Amino acid sequence: MFKRVLYFLIVVNGYFSFYAQTDSLIKSKKHKLVLGNDSNVVFSGTRIVTKTDTGSIHKIELSGYVSTYYAHYSDETQSSNGFVQFPTMAPRNNQFGLNLAQIGMEYHDQKVRGNIILHYGDIPETNWPKPFTLIQEAHVGVQLVKKLWLDVGFFKSHIGLESIQPRENITSSMSVIDFYEPYYFSGAKLTYQLNTKLSLQINAFNGYNTYVETNKNKALGFSVLYDVNDRISITYNALSCDETPDNVKTKHQRFYHNLYGTFKLRKLSFGIEANYGTQKNSKLFDSTKTASINSALIVLKYQVLKKIGIYGRGEYFSDKNKILTGNLNLGNYIYGGTIGMEFKPAKNVALSAEYRVLKCEQFIFKEKNYLTNQRDEIIFCLDVWF
Repeated sequence: MFKRVLYFLIVVNGYFSFYAQTDSLIKSKKHKLVLGNDSNVVFSGTRIVTKTDTGSIHKIELSGYVSTYYAHYSDETQSSNGFVQFPTMAPRNNQFGLNLAQIGMEYHDQKVRGNIILHYGDIPETNWPKPFTLIQEAHVGVQLVKKLWLDVGFFKSHIGLESIQPRENITSSMSVIDFYEPYYFSGAKLTYQLNTKLSLQINAFNGYNTYVETNKNKALGFSVLYDVNDRISITYNALSCDETPDNVKTKHQRFYHNLYGTFKLRKLSFGIEANYGTQKNSKLFDSTKTASINSALIVLKYQVLKKIGIYGRGEYFSDKNKILTGNLNLGNYIYGGTIGMEFKPAKNVALSAEYRVLKCEQFIFKEKNYLTNQRDEIIFCLDVWF
């Protein structure tokens, strides 16, 4: 652990040394050096097309982000790793923790683009594959023809409404739905932006939520993003993959469909997501039959005052044949509700407090040496970014 912290600090030091040494050089050329300054990044984390400057002036953007928390859960931590069930954001019980400390650099001009984000904290510790826990994103892209881009490398997931960066979500916790969706991909994307409203993408990855290939199969996907206007957006993602080991004869082809919409009004932010998936030869009581999975999510925030907002979320997840949940038996369903409040004393600072309850058909939570089907959560989160 000490070596990882030391390595991260060395990278951070080199990052800002690079900034200091190259600032004057960049300004002397026809480049534009900026610090990331987006104050409202909610719902931006999983878009297949970002609103990046594509003008003739070269753009290099440096960014930083720190997310901290204190969390209390009614259930006990798991003996295997010291985290609670569904450990993504704020996974440590009854203690202060660090969700993320990350630095990023993005380059963009008319023909070439690239992005690298390094991160450290509980989110990569609980969910990222070794030895790549330091890398959140690292990819480069080239414009093949006008409006058509090819990007290759390590990507943060584009599937699902919620992002692994807490600042890009309304809530401080992540839903069970997005816990079982991919966090990251390794592969290539071909993106075509027809106009300012409609964008299409086809992609090929090593697999479902993996950087390194685990078999001879590849995950193939298709995405459509439609921006109705500046306030309303609709996204559809489809992914087909087979994660069966090569030495297993019976294959398990998976088809996953993800549809979500986001709406931003003057005081109201609103998001809704629906998912449906199938996997061949996967029914628990008849392994020759196709099994299914479905889930839904709704989240909204209302800006009561200029700096104060209240929010809520409802979630439902069903995977009775354990397509994604594996050894964890949820039964037919798990659902939850979240309420919270956010205070933003500055544009790039967010302090939130939320309560969440999860209820499962099966008794999967352990509380005071007995099993229960319900968990209560209280999470405080402080995010600062530039």
